[in-house]
Amino acid sequence: MSGKINFYYEDTDFEILNSIFVQKWLFDVLESKSYQPSKINYIFCSDVYLLKINLQFLNHDYYTDIITFPYSSNPKGLVSDIFVSIDRVRENATNFDHSFTDELHRVMVHGILHLIGFDDHADEDKTLMRKMEDYYLNLRPNSILN
Repeated sequence: MSGKINFYYEDTDFEILNSIFVQKWLFDVLESKSYQPSKINYIFCSDVYLLKINLQFLNHDYYTDIITFPYSSNPKGLVSDIFVSIDRVRENATNFDHSFTDELHRVMVHGILHLIGFDDHADEDKTLMRKMEDYYLNLRPNSILN
């Protein structure tokens, strides 16, 4: 594995479990589409923290589970910050009757899919995005499912 996938925490007591295995899984997702990370930073945060980011950079005044900032579209070296609201992930897991881990991994792979060109604005795109999320969730090794 070349490049880095980093995990950072802002305004939350959350800490990702099995981080080495999660990083490997995300590398595998990227490599399956012939992409490599140079540096992808996941910043796990609270609703309040991500709302401030949403307002400041996107002028959106609402909560969201993820915001992906791509800084490079070079398949040989993706650079990005991906902000994930742990509050939204917890709430969505309950609302959709998923485990927290499944919902967290869904959101994390969702950010990767955005980086490699998938969109989710039109209904057709949302359907494809969900299909790709499900596909990659099914490829997770058991070591990250705790």
